[in-house]
Amino acid sequence: MPYRRLPNTDVARVRAIESALEKGKRTPIANLAFGYPTLERLQAVYPKLLSSIRHLETIKQNQFNKSHEYGEIVKRARMYLNHFVQVLSLAIIREELKPEARLDYGLDINPKNIPSMSLEQEIIEWGEKIIGGEQLRCKKGGNPIYSPSIALVKVHYDCFTDAYREQKLFENLIARASAQMEETRNEVDKIIQQTWNEIESYFGHLPDEQMRENAATYGVVYVWRSTEKQPEKQSPESE
Repeated sequence: MPYRRLPNTDVARVRAIESALEKGKRTPIANLAFGYPTLERLQAVYPKLLSSIRHLETIKQNQFNKSHEYGEIVKRARMYLNHFVQVLSLAIIREELKPEARLDYGLDINPKNIPSMSLEQEIIEWGEKIIGGEQLRCKKGGNPIYSPSIALVKVHYDCFTDAYREQKLFENLIARASAQMEETRNEVDKIIQQTWNEIESYFGHLPDEQMRENAATYGVVYVWRSTEKQPEKQSPESE
């Protein structure tokens, strides 16, 4: 025997509400299989559901649209920071700078060691140390490093930190919109369940199969279990 299956996707939720609302438009209240208070709840929650879906999709799309650009910004910031450290290390190897100069940047003395910047947080951490370290060393009387200069490194680093904050903002917006969406889904699910309960109760005096057929016209969904076989209806010719 088929069982009733409540919607488990937003598309199915929208379809269920629209089916019930369409019946509400075309059927006199006296003949409607669910009560007028339920119809009012469906009318109220329908635009709320659509608005929540659009809001979440819009934020996710905006983040997706920015994701490729953000990836390039991260790549450039990492590259310029790495190149700066490499140039610093080469200057030490050529004995133009003393190994102790690396300490100003928060680096160890070994000129062959390049800090990891694979993670965004590592780029932020080392960007601050490297930019601050170059300024500190120059204040001590050291000559600026070029190719790349710290000014150019800072341009790409600042661009990265701005984009990073924007991505975090997107993440926070998505988290809030997702929480709101979940609350709306719970509300919608309760209303749909109440609506379908009333519909089945209205047709409850009919035989099971006829009850399901009538309820299905209101959007109630019935499915067969995988272990059961749906009976085939005979064609007029075979009858």
